[in-house]
Amino acid sequence: MMVEYSSPNTNKPLHLGHVRNNLLGYSIAKIQEANGWKVIKTNIVNDRGIHICKSMLAWLKFGQGETPESSGKAQIKQLMAQGMDEDTAKREAPLMKEAQAMLLKWEQGDPEVRALWEKMNNWVYAGFDETYRRLGVAFDKIYYESNTYLEGKKEVERGLREGIFYRRADNSVWADLTGDGLDEKLLLRQDGTSVYMTQDIGTAKLRFKDYPIDKMVYVVGNEQEYHFKVLSLLLDKLGFPFGKELVHFSYGMVELPNGKMKSREGTVVDADDLMDAMVRDAKEIARDKVNTLPDITEAEADEIARKVGMGALKYFILKVDPRKNMLFNRDLDISTSRDLEEKELTLIQRLTEYPAAVRQAGEDFSPAQIAAYAYNVACDFNSFYHDYSILNEEDPAKRSLRIVLSDCVARVIGSAMSLLGIEVRH
Repeated sequence: MMVEYSSPNTNKPLHLGHVRNNLLGYSIAKIQEANGWKVIKTNIVNDRGIHICKSMLAWLKFGQGETPESSGKAQIKQLMAQGMDEDTAKREAPLMKEAQAMLLKWEQGDPEVRALWEKMNNWVYAGFDETYRRLGVAFDKIYYESNTYLEGKKEVERGLREGIFYRRADNSVWADLTGDGLDEKLLLRQDGTSVYMTQDIGTAKLRFKDYPIDKMVYVVGNEQEYHFKVLSLLLDKLGFPFGKELVHFSYGMVELPNGKMKSREGTVVDADDLMDAMVRDAKEIARDKVNTLPDITEAEADEIARKVGMGALKYFILKVDPRKNMLFNRDLDISTSRDLEEKELTLIQRLTEYPAAVRQAGEDFSPAQIAAYAYNVACDFNSFYHDYSILNEEDPAKRSLRIVLSDCVARVIGSAMSLLGIEVRH
């Protein structure tokens, strides 16, 4: 099984939405491995396209402060004030035209444009690697759109020759999917440059060529459900046997208390800032419990704070049913209390459910089920520990049983946490 997650743009920082995507993707991969799958974890980096050229243009023209987003909007508003509709204004604004011209030069291999593109992307990749390291996620293979879009263009051109697609009068290439209950889909712009769909066709082809995949899973937000319906259909029409078998693991968006995150409005939560805050909060809380571990060094305290902060972040995100939108609030409550009878038997029964919980989480692609199971084990053990003595139990048989039971709880919780990508202290 191949699991794709992350899929960042090199013109944007990783944010809270990417955090949920990465944690879900990595956890799904771990859960499927626990169910016997050989999993290839992949990432597709969107490192080319008009959005990248806008960033490059921004750096060239407005590196000293002004951004192309603010200037571009001003030009668009000016054209709209002159009576032009918004879509036309976006195409005709001078900066947008210049960015489009830069994209054409990039696809033609212009050395100056390519050199600037490579320099700026390398800055971004170094930052991505650091963020991934801190999140505790990794990939077996990273694909780059700049390497896969040409393969996609070849397939689109083949589809054009075979009558699967058609060319409009303005030279753009389209797929007519109205007969399949969808709409018409742009595949190549009138100047010959490609779009996301073109790249995705090429990437899918290369992945099935590179690996003997039985199942391809895309971990992508539910806003892209239509995109993956179209991708599956286009691959099938192009004759790829895996076309209809692609799995879009569609998850809900992350919302803030004041509404949805929007990059253009600056209402996103930066991933690195969020991780810093979580670790800082964990360290602040630990200061109130300083007597609990009086002999640890400052470095050890920092490492504990890192694991606790990152563990809280991961658990908070992964405990939510992935198919639902989630409301993110940093005020996390990490406490348990439950009053149960027959505590030992309850705990033993709970532990025997772990293999079935892992199997079900794999079938449903749901890390939330592992998070819920681990929470229930912790609650059961908390109640057990509250009511029964362990090391001070006078009956040797009972003492041995409770020690073994405690060890099993630690092993199961540790295993469950590893499936969620959460580090635990042994």
